[in-house]
Parts: sequence; structure tokens; C-alpha cells
Amino acid sequence: MEIISSYNLIIEASVILILSFLFNGISKRTNIPSVLMLIGLGIGLQYLLRSVTSDEIDFFPILEVLGIVGLIMIVLEAALELELKKEKLIPIFKSFSVALIGLLASAWAAVWILQSFIPDMSTESAWLYATPLSILSSAIIIPSVEGLNKAKREFHIYEGTFSDILGIMMFYFLTGRLDPSEGSGLFGFGGNVVLTVVLSLIASYAIILVFQNIKTQVKQFLLIALLLLLYALGKKMHLSSLLIILIFGLVIANMKIFFQGKLSRLLNYDKAHQIYHELHTITAESAFVVRTFFFVIFGITIVVSSLFDWQVALISSLLILSIYLIRLILLMIFVGKDMLPQLFIAPRGLITVLLFYAIPVEAQIESFEPGILLFVIIGTSLIMTFAMIYDKKRSQQAIQKAQSRKVDNVRWKAPTVIEAESKTK
Repeated sequence: MEIISSYNLIIEASVILILSFLFNGISKRTNIPSVLMLIGLGIGLQYLLRSVTSDEIDFFPILEVLGIVGLIMIVLEAALELELKKEKLIPIFKSFSVALIGLLASAWAAVWILQSFIPDMSTESAWLYATPLSILSSAIIIPSVEGLNKAKREFHIYEGTFSDILGIMMFYFLTGRLDPSEGSGLFGFGGNVVLTVVLSLIASYAIILVFQNIKTQVKQFLLIALLLLLYALGKKMHLSSLLIILIFGLVIANMKIFFQGKLSRLLNYDKAHQIYHELHTITAESAFVVRTFFFVIFGITIVVSSLFDWQVALISSLLILSIYLIRLILLMIFVGKDMLPQLFIAPRGLITVLLFYAIPVEAQIESFEPGILLFVIIGTSLIMTFAMIYDKKRSQQAIQKAQSRKVDNVRWKAPTVIEAESKTK
């Protein structure tokens, strides 16, 4: 049976996208992350492919391309969500602190666990494997927290976004230490970051000023193509390419802050804001498509049998336990006692998988079971699901209790002036 043909590919891709859309609807109703359903679909397709053909299909080149594009789209989508306002400074500081300290502490704990149970795991390799396992998935968090109150929802959006960006930077800093051409050490990395920031700001201002004057309606994919080009050129020049995407997203999302004084005269805010609005929509749509195919293909490529290995289960369980212990301490410090369901919203997802496949060959460890990755992703997603369902039930019970209480009407009586009259007499 010929599976990879023009019409078959169109049918297969269309069915997967339709199912992904349905999974999103189910996710909103049940709080079960659509990512789990997509991985499950991929696993089902894996067994279906084995039953209809004996040919081995190499999905890793597709996974790599989807990974790069997905990484860019996720960072851009996250950056477009960040509003730099004075009243948001404290929530931003708290979420940034939890994201940064949580990333470093979780990675350190994961390094200790991996080195304890995988004998040939070197320190450098352990840090490269631990970093993806320590990054929150904003791709799962953002659509999952829509039902929370505004303060909690904003905390999770900021925390997930910062965790993605900081985790990616940390990962590429670690990989840069393996490649002398990219500059080793904090000094070289710091210089690289400063140069990238300067070039990114110049490019961002130029792109916005040029694109606001383009009259044709078909320009959003031209803009995305330009950002992809800048990312690829940045990689060739050994720059921190994701900073280019992040800074452009921050500039276009906060134009009134970045275009002040004489620069404000050059900006046509209405036209530029329209570009931002359209870009936000197209980025979200593109991220949805990339995320769909990435997790389905990931499900097709994973070895399900590794989930039933006792060592995989033990290592994964310890990693999950360390994640929530560290999170408990951090939320007690920065959030306080009201930490439900925030405590259990710490899923791992797309970024974890993307960076896992980006680990350099020289740092890869053959004895590391990819099942650990899948176990942690499924485990943290299920824990989040149960926490969200519990919180939803708790909120509904509180509303029902409030509605059940009768509000009595009290007849209003005018105040008497007897005491005042007696004094005058």
C-alpha cells in the first residue's frame, strides 16, 4: 500500500489537522492537554503504519525542520503576549524569578539524578539532558489556564514564556561551550548576547518602519520569511538567534514604549498596530499547525516499550518529584499560601522535545532512554490535568454555595432624632 503519495499526504495531513482542532475543543471541556491526545494519535499511527507496510520511514529530518520553525513560532508567540507596563512590573518580577530559579534548581536536581542512575553520563552531557527536562511548556500552559482568574492566568503566561526563553538561552549557552567557534565562557556568551540585542533592535525598528509603508495586503508571510531568514543568518554568524525573534516580538508588542521622542514621528501607529494584530493571528495559527504535526510525528517515532522499563519509571518519577518540591518552595516564597492550582501547573512539552533532539552528537549518551522524556511529559501533563479539574470543581462548588444562600430584604427605617430633641429641651 502506497502511503507517501500526493493525494494520500493531503488526506492524512487534513485529517490530522481536523482531529487536532477537535482535540482542542475536548481539551477546553475536560482540561486534558491536547498534546497528550496528539502524542496518542501518533502512537496509534505508528502501529497502523507497521500493520500496512514493512518499509521504515525516516521522520527525523521532518521533525528537525518542524522543530526549528516551531521554536521560532513559539518564542514569537510568547513575545507578542508580553506587555511591558508599570503596573505589571511586580507580577513580571515574581514570574521571572520563579521561572529562572525554578529552571536552574530543577536542572541541578536533574543533573544529580541522571548522573546517579546513568553511569556513563558526564557532567556536560547531564546538563544538556537536564535543561530540556527543566523547561515549562508555554505551548501547553497558555491555552490551559484560560479558566483561571486574571492574576493567576497572567502569572502562568509570564512564567511559561520566561521559562521557554531562559531555558532555550541556557541550552544554547551550554552547547556553545562544546563549540569553540561560538565563544566559550560567560564573557564570550555575554558579548554575543549584547551584539545580538543591538543588531536585533536595529533590525526590529527597520522592519516595522518599512512594513508599515507596504500597501499590499499580502505581507504577513513575507514578514515571517524575513524573521526566519534573520534567524538562520544569525545561526550562521554564531549569534543568539532566538533573541532576534524575542526582541522583535517585544518591540512590535510594545511600540509606544520603544518609539518615543523623535522616533514616534516616524511611526504610523494605526498601520503598525494592524501589522501586530495580523502577525499575532498568523503566528498563533502557524504555531498550532507546527505543534500538531510535531507531536504526532514525535508519537510515531517514540519507542513505547521504554515506558515499561523500571529504570525509566524510577528516574522519571524522581525527576517529577524534584520538579514539584522545588516549585512548592518557590511558590511559598514568591506567591504565598494561595498556590492552587499553580503548584501543579508545570508541564513539559514541545520545547523539551525540540531541545532533546538538538543535543549535539558529541554530547549524546546511548544509555539514556528517550522514554524518560515521554514519561515526564505525560506525568506532568496528567498532574496538571487533575489539578485543573479539581480547581474547576472547587470553584463551581463555591459558586453554588454562594448562590444557595438567600439574601433577606431588610426594611429601611429612618434614624430617630429623639435624643437630639431631648438635649435641646
